[in-house]
Amino acid sequence: MTEKIYEALNKAKSLLESKNLDSHAAQLLMEHVTQKSGASLLADFRELLTPEQHKAFWNKTDELLTGKPVQHIIGTEQFYGLSFEVNEHVLIPRPETEELVFGALERSRNFPKECRVADIGTGSGAIAIAFKKERPESLVTATDISEAALKVAKRNAKRNGVDVDFKLGNMMEPIADEKWDVVLSNPPYIAWDESKEMSATVLDFEPHSALFADDNGLFFYKQLAEKLPPLMNKPSLIGVEIGYLQGSAVSELFQKAFPGARVSVEKDVNGKDRMIFCEIRE
Repeated sequence: MTEKIYEALNKAKSLLESKNLDSHAAQLLMEHVTQKSGASLLADFRELLTPEQHKAFWNKTDELLTGKPVQHIIGTEQFYGLSFEVNEHVLIPRPETEELVFGALERSRNFPKECRVADIGTGSGAIAIAFKKERPESLVTATDISEAALKVAKRNAKRNGVDVDFKLGNMMEPIADEKWDVVLSNPPYIAWDESKEMSATVLDFEPHSALFADDNGLFFYKQLAEKLPPLMNKPSLIGVEIGYLQGSAVSELFQKAFPGARVSVEKDVNGKDRMIFCEIRE
């Protein structure tokens, strides 16, 4: 027994909605199982699934219904037009982080072609790899405290055909003996007491070390603000992703650390404070 694509898809979406889970995950799963893009899937909506596709789709839908992220089931996520391997060792790249990369590229466009770029806490490597892909002559280094995460990031660099220097270690420690033109980071920034408001899909399947931070979520920003001043060239740029309520606190940290810099809080596509850029002048 099998079903038409639209029949299976509608049934799966209803099941996900009944559990308050993201119904769009069923679409991504169907695209993966049938190897069809969104447009071709729509064109072939009335096509029958093969028995193999039918079995695979419903087996994987059962996994979705446990709250497991669809990205972990299909093994990939798209970021900045690139495909990234993701698993339980790394944070799934989010669309908001694409805006951090875009903002950094725009603000550093007049920097030397071979500018030195560091991504602190790289996880899947998304920020470092996307920047390198867009600015191939830049010299990009990425750090992470997790060896398992760095293995994923290295595979992603190879997958996307870029050369990034990956270093194991805590925050800036692996790069503290060098000077940098651009430093980017999407550090853990969720306060521990916020966990009760988070979805099980995130809490149960993504690494807590990449999500939560002490000091009401500000721990890593304080580390960056304290330790980056001697590492930055002039001019240079720092860009960090933030929690939507952290704009004033984090901007104040960087303004104190770099008194002459232009520090700005930028909103994401949803109108929420999401990025801080610290533009360090001569």
